[in-house]
Amino acid sequence: MENQKEHFRHILLFYFRKGKNASQAHKKLCAVYGDEALKERQCQNWFAKFRSGDFSLKDEKRSGHPVEVDDALIKAIINSDCHSTTREIAEKLHVSHTCIENHLKQLGYFQKLDTWVPHELKESQLTQRISSCDLLKKRNENDPFLKRLITGDEKWVVYNNIKQKRSWSRPGEPTQTTSKADIHQKKVLLSVWWDYKGIVYFELLPPNRTINSDVYIEQLTKLNNAVEEKRPELTNRKGVVFHHDNARPHTSLVTRQKLMELGWDVLPHPPYSPDLAPSDYFLFRSLQNSLNGKNFNNDDDVKSYPIQFFANKNQKFFERGIMMLPERWQKVIDQNGQYITE
Repeated sequence: MENQKEHFRHILLFYFRKGKNASQAHKKLCAVYGDEALKERQCQNWFAKFRSGDFSLKDEKRSGHPVEVDDALIKAIINSDCHSTTREIAEKLHVSHTCIENHLKQLGYFQKLDTWVPHELKESQLTQRISSCDLLKKRNENDPFLKRLITGDEKWVVYNNIKQKRSWSRPGEPTQTTSKADIHQKKVLLSVWWDYKGIVYFELLPPNRTINSDVYIEQLTKLNNAVEEKRPELTNRKGVVFHHDNARPHTSLVTRQKLMELGWDVLPHPPYSPDLAPSDYFLFRSLQNSLNGKNFNNDDDVKSYPIQFFANKNQKFFERGIMMLPERWQKVIDQNGQYITE
C-alpha cells in the first residue's frame, strides 16, 4: 500500500513537471488505476507542495503515534498561502480543525498579524515579568482590588486604516509583508482611562500632537475630576488603584510627583509587557478591529468614532477586559515570563 502511494506521487510529480494541473493529473491517474486511486483533493494538495518547491515524495517522519494527516501537506498549504485558516486547511485535508491546530503546534507554527513581531525579552525582563505577576496575583487574592482599578493608555487613530491579515509562521521566520499606513499621514492620539464599569475619561489630542509630561499631568488632573464625578465611591473609600505602562511621560519625575499628590495606588508594570495592559490586550484590540478598513475624511469623523464605539459597549465588555488580569498573570508565571500569544 505504501509503495503504491509513493508510485502515485511519482506520477503526480511527472505530470506537474509536464505542466499539467492537479485536475488533469487526477483524470489521467484514474483513467489507468481506477476512480479510487487517489482523490482529486489529494492531488491538489501534492501539487500545492510541489509549487512551494518541496519535491519530496516521502511522508515526513514524526514522533509519537501515527496521525491521519500528512504534515508535509499542511506545510505545503501554508507555503502556498500563509493566510490559510485552520478551518480552510482542515477542509482541504478532510480532517477536523482541532487536528490541524494540534499539528501546527507540533510543527512549531503560530499565527500572528503581518508585520507584528514581539520584543525579544531578556532573561532579566522575563524574571521581572514573573515577579510582577506573582506579586499582583497574591495581592489580589489577599485584598481584591480589580473593582478599584483604573487603567489607561494612548493609541494613534489614523485617517486611513489598512486591514491586516493573520499569517502562519515559525519563531525566527521573517513575517509576511503588508502595505502599512504611511506613518506620516494625518492621525490623532487617543488617550483613554477606564475601569470595570466603563470609560472614566478620554480625549483626542489635536492632529499629530503627542504626549509629554506636561500634557500627561494635565490629563491626570482631568481624570481625577472625572473620577470624583463618575466614581465617587473610589474617592470616599479605599481610593483608586491606578495602572499605566512604562512610556516615558508616565514615569517622569513630575508625573510620579503628581500621582503621589493624587494619592493613587500605582501598580507596577514590567517593561515591554503590552500583554499585561488591559488597554492593549483588550480595549485597543477591539477598537482596532472595528477600525480596520475604515477611512475618515475629516476631523469630525475621527473624533466621533471613538465616542460611538465606547457608547456601544456595555458594562460586561469592560468588566471582561479587567477581570482577565488574574488569568493572564498566572499564564505569564506558567510560561516562565514569556509573552501570552493569542
